[in-house]
Amino acid sequence: MGPISRWAVNRPWQAIIAWVVLLFVVGIGVATHAGKYNDSFSLPNTDSTKAQELLAENFGDKTNNASVQVLFTSGNKLLDNPAEKAAVEQMTNQIKQIPSVASVQSPYDYSNPLEALGLGLVNVTGTIGKINVEFKVPDAEVPKADGQALIAAVEQLNSQSLYTAGATGNVVAAATSDPPISEIVGILAAIVIMLIMFGAVVAAGLPLFTALIGLGVGLSLLSIAASFISTASFAPNLATMIGLGVGFDYSLFLLNRYRQAVLDGSEHKEAALIAVGTAGRAIAFAAITVIIALSGLFVLGLSFLNGLAIGAAVTVISVMVTAVTLLPAMISLLGPKVFAWKMPWARKPVTADRGRRFRSYAQFVEKRRWLVAVFAFVLMGILAIPASSLREGFTDAGANPQGNTQRIAFDLTTTAFGDGANGPFIVVAQLPKASDLPTAEALSKAIGKAPDVALVSPVTPGSKLISADGKTVLITVIPTSGPQSEATTALLNNLRNTTIPQVLAGTGVSAYVGGATATAADFSSVLKSKLPTFLLVVVLLGFLVLMVLFRSLVVPLTAVLTSLLSYAAALGVSVFVFQWGNLSSLFGLSEAGPILPFLPVMLFAILFGLSMDYQVFIVSRMQEEWEHTKDNRASVRIGLGGSGLVVVAAAAIMFCVFISFVFQSNTTIKLFGLSLAVAIALDAFVIRLALVPALMTIFGKANWYIPGWLGKILPKVSVEGPPSSAPAEPDADKPEASVKA
Repeated sequence: MGPISRWAVNRPWQAIIAWVVLLFVVGIGVATHAGKYNDSFSLPNTDSTKAQELLAENFGDKTNNASVQVLFTSGNKLLDNPAEKAAVEQMTNQIKQIPSVASVQSPYDYSNPLEALGLGLVNVTGTIGKINVEFKVPDAEVPKADGQALIAAVEQLNSQSLYTAGATGNVVAAATSDPPISEIVGILAAIVIMLIMFGAVVAAGLPLFTALIGLGVGLSLLSIAASFISTASFAPNLATMIGLGVGFDYSLFLLNRYRQAVLDGSEHKEAALIAVGTAGRAIAFAAITVIIALSGLFVLGLSFLNGLAIGAAVTVISVMVTAVTLLPAMISLLGPKVFAWKMPWARKPVTADRGRRFRSYAQFVEKRRWLVAVFAFVLMGILAIPASSLREGFTDAGANPQGNTQRIAFDLTTTAFGDGANGPFIVVAQLPKASDLPTAEALSKAIGKAPDVALVSPVTPGSKLISADGKTVLITVIPTSGPQSEATTALLNNLRNTTIPQVLAGTGVSAYVGGATATAADFSSVLKSKLPTFLLVVVLLGFLVLMVLFRSLVVPLTAVLTSLLSYAAALGVSVFVFQWGNLSSLFGLSEAGPILPFLPVMLFAILFGLSMDYQVFIVSRMQEEWEHTKDNRASVRIGLGGSGLVVVAAAAIMFCVFISFVFQSNTTIKLFGLSLAVAIALDAFVIRLALVPALMTIFGKANWYIPGWLGKILPKVSVEGPPSSAPAEPDADKPEASVKA
């Protein structure tokens, strides 16, 4: 990026025009090749996948098509009231007009109430009804407008005083979106922090402008990438969260370095060149560490996570490129106006006083290094304790806020048909020949006698639940407990490991348990089995990269091990809030539940990359001083004093961006927002600004040890560029007040 960044400084108008052209090209790409997001994923060699494949093969492709269930009640016996029937039929007629809807099944289609009851369209008291809506295409292909039209029809019925109505299904979830309040809150917090730091409106606005441009390009590229790779529906939210955070951080680092160069006496264009030659290189390296960490997700071999990794990585690359090209061009063009429109509290900094407060803090850490280290270890250890009881699983609609259409449908389903109706198991039996049907009948009866089973569909000759060739049978199992319950997981394990093998032993019949709840359990099992490999790969890659950068064994080892400490503490806080239910009302959670299976791997990938960013920005300054003085304590003190303030500001911005997403209605985004916000706060303020400097002071010269043979084969890499290009930070130990570049 060096030559490109220097070109942006020397030819600012060319760089700005190039960005305008790029935005135009990307816009055309989105208009013509934008893909669709979907939450489907495949789990090779699992029971749930085999069950789904058998359903598709023997019951047609319609089993893959989207479906929605609409639940409604008036408190009365529904089928006895003509006025209520007219209101429901008006809603069903509206739904039938939606282009992608294939069929609508209503309890009012059957004149015999017992027939509607037998089909599960009304509860036993006749007070709660269910409408099954089948679509012509899978979830990912249903237009968002069609989902919104369905929700509108349901809410129109719900608005009538007679009815309470709600809808559930992936189509409903995809059509429900929050206004961009979270993004606005995060942006406003970032503006306030940058105004405090720079004391000038233009300087505070530049990082905002460049970060938003980079984010826009990144999200556009993510939309295009969705045409080629399976990408989850919440990938844009996650990419926005990460892109805003690192985008502000990268721009902040470069602008701060530019300001330092100006204060050291450089003219503005020269200062911009110094900034891109020092902080610009560090930004590019920091982005690479994030991308390396995200790339570790490919080790897991799940396309679902590959899409999330690509989306986040593309956004990080986009905001990084804007930070080292567009921002330098704007700085070069504006010159002295960068620090125009000063705020009332702003005053011209005295060069000799720069970093004084953090140098005082660094001296405090140095003198009380053992106390600081022990306190940090104890604090992180306590916060990590809940992580030992981590239980993985997908949250259900019961975690949505009251009044949400999916929550209404969830509650009505529970009231009408029991907790387990929100997450039934689908057992698919494969028979060697059609005459083996009695074995399937015996299996259905045995499952019905298993503990925690509320209802099992019977196997009867001629049923629609038997394939045309008579060799595949579908058995629906309703547990007594809800999808998130540990009892439901225990039932699944009992069916797979005990009940089904005992009944089918020696018969030649095979059976597989599928359904959304079973798929979620398989997803968790697959990730658990691959998590150690994933952690090893990411940590090893991070260690090797930092070893090359710092030419040390202790510094990178300290970095990667302390990042694991941050990870454990962040997981602990997530379990404490989301799984144990503490402070749940503060974050808008209706009930506690398991932790999403992919949170641990995504959290580690993102946290590891971002924590290495802060490690690089702080320790690279320490390394530079060590090369000059060979005084470890002075190096740690000067490095912390010189980079501490900007790390605090960057971490505060990223924390505000992440925590603002906690107040969205989407539970997945809430969980990611809280986990990442806590992880960044702990890693920046407890680990990078306290524990790491304390440990490096304790380790002394051992920090910089590298075996001679290894030093000879390692390439020499400098994040800060040639020493002559970077102005040194003033330090109380030096007689000079400042050093010019």
